[in-house]
Amino acid sequence: MSAAETAATVTARLTPARTRLALLALALGGFGIGSTEFVAMGLLPNIAHDLLPAVYAASPSEANAQAGWAISAYALGVVVGAPTIAAFAARLPRKQLLLWLLVAFTLGTVASALAPTFQLVLLARFVSALPHGAYFGIASLVAASLMGPGKRGQGVAFVLSGLTIANVIGVPLITWLGQTHGWRAAYLVVAAIFALTFAAVAALVPWQPGNPKATMANELKAFSRLQVWLALLIGAIGFGGFFAVYTYVAPMVTTITGLSESAVPLVLILIGLGMTVGNLVGGRVADRALKPGMLAFFVILLLGLGALYFTASNVVGLLISLFVISAACCAMSPTIQTRLMDVAHESQSIAAALNHSALNIANAAGAYLGGLTIAAGFGYLSPVVVGAILCVAGIALALVSFSIDRSRERRGVDTGVVHAQRPAPLPID
Repeated sequence: MSAAETAATVTARLTPARTRLALLALALGGFGIGSTEFVAMGLLPNIAHDLLPAVYAASPSEANAQAGWAISAYALGVVVGAPTIAAFAARLPRKQLLLWLLVAFTLGTVASALAPTFQLVLLARFVSALPHGAYFGIASLVAASLMGPGKRGQGVAFVLSGLTIANVIGVPLITWLGQTHGWRAAYLVVAAIFALTFAAVAALVPWQPGNPKATMANELKAFSRLQVWLALLIGAIGFGGFFAVYTYVAPMVTTITGLSESAVPLVLILIGLGMTVGNLVGGRVADRALKPGMLAFFVILLLGLGALYFTASNVVGLLISLFVISAACCAMSPTIQTRLMDVAHESQSIAAALNHSALNIANAAGAYLGGLTIAAGFGYLSPVVVGAILCVAGIALALVSFSIDRSRERRGVDTGVVHAQRPAPLPID
């Protein structure tokens, strides 16, 4: 019996209740990742005040901009770790790999909480991010196989739902904890979430094989395909529009809108609700109308950024705009990941992980470019302009990619995406 047949047999024996529990265990990992990635946004002023006291005393905005480097360091760790781990570890049994990744998450997050200097915190954030993309990639493959035929996009969205729910519950609560008990306590709580996820995955997720035929060379073939590069650029550039805004949402809320620091967790809850709604919609759209759906979500994101720029000083305008921006952003994520898996052919493990490299390039670029404009004295609304420019570039790249598909189809060339419409389950190997 082949590895694929063995995995299919194991999955088929699961009861519906056990399948749901396994999916929830995978999503709990997404909850931990969402918490560790996004809690820094709400605690940026606290981190800046604690780790950069001299800079903060001279210029709070400059200190906040520098503290944003911690977000960029995490994002760069994802960029490096996602393809590297996915390519090297594609042969490993998937459950075993997930458990090792969760150990790395736990230790890296503890190091982030205990590092005594800003430079060491940056290093710890980079290291703790290395498993991020590989976890989401492998967990998405496992979830898709558990959910069955024709539900690949929904499988991706289910794992990502942990991340979006973290922004409704985890990030606001942990942000409040960090504001009241120190940002280091917040990261210790996140480390505990990863430890709990380790126990849940160990107990509930069924064994699944890796790909016994996978080699580093075969996985890296994905990088020889133009459409893979275009899909990566769509995510890396287009998503920057969201992260340019999200990174500096705490000082925007307090300085532009004029709300108190205690309002920041409530704003983060609203953003998390938008992300959750968008993710659920995006997963279904990815299975039914991927290309038009992706373009529609980009346009909605651009409109939301425009609305935020003109209404951020008004509480209602701020909240509606942030909800639209976060919903559009997270609706795009399953479409981009499914697109990558479509165009990567047999390099499924690395394709599933590369989406998170792309999105965290967007995270790093958005945080960095937004910080540059703030440090240059253009104010906390300037990242919104940066975001709009990046969003327009993402739309242009998507149109180019889809145009290449149409050209190849007219010439009778295999585009590599025809299986996106098939009801077959995601291959196990």
